[in-house]
Amino acid sequence: MTLSPTSSPSDIIAHLRAQRSQENLAGMARFGIVTETAVGLSNVELHRIARLVKIDHARALELWRSDIREARILAAFTADPKALTLDEARRWAADCNSWEVVDTVADLFVTARFEQILIPEFAADPREFVRRIAFAMIATAAVHLKKEPDASLLAWLLLIERHAGDERNFVKKAVNWALRQIGKRSAACHGPALALAEKLAGSFDRTARWIGKDALRELTSDKVLAKLGLTDAGTDRAQS
Repeated sequence: MTLSPTSSPSDIIAHLRAQRSQENLAGMARFGIVTETAVGLSNVELHRIARLVKIDHARALELWRSDIREARILAAFTADPKALTLDEARRWAADCNSWEVVDTVADLFVTARFEQILIPEFAADPREFVRRIAFAMIATAAVHLKKEPDASLLAWLLLIERHAGDERNFVKKAVNWALRQIGKRSAACHGPALALAEKLAGSFDRTARWIGKDALRELTSDKVLAKLGLTDAGTDRAQS
């Protein structure tokens, strides 16, 4: 089957199912990916399909409703961020049951510029994967919203500190990710993020301590310091 911008949701789903790989499914499961509704396609292949079928928001909504892991990721790749509504974003967030689907929709929600509304809302939500979306959005925003003032990203450090004690695996990893990405964004962001990492590293809370120590390792690494021009040696390497 040849896919194109006119391909229907059913055509795309049939194509996905035809590519089912039991070997890939086993590999995904080892990385904590929920595979009950998956067919085993890699994100590289899904990006290739997305380039073929192009953006189509109505079709993306149908793909999401299929409940198939690959169809949902493809929905996030091909939804129109300008057409996406907050209610649609909230419904998708509520449906998420796997970390890599979470991280994919987080990218879409940031592109749609919903971060100011959804990050605090989702961080306050007790559901593990909804809360993860909040911190995945912070991490994504730190990297991709290059024109956003650093102060906008630094404001999220309070939220990171507030939820650093959430011991659930997929939340704590996202909180750590958000802290590290803010710290690597710029020299201006590095200092405040590093200070929070040091504070968390000294916490009596085991989860907060892990988040802080792990962030400290990266934010004090030669690679990061050189990239941000925060050491003479790093500046020399960055210019060479």
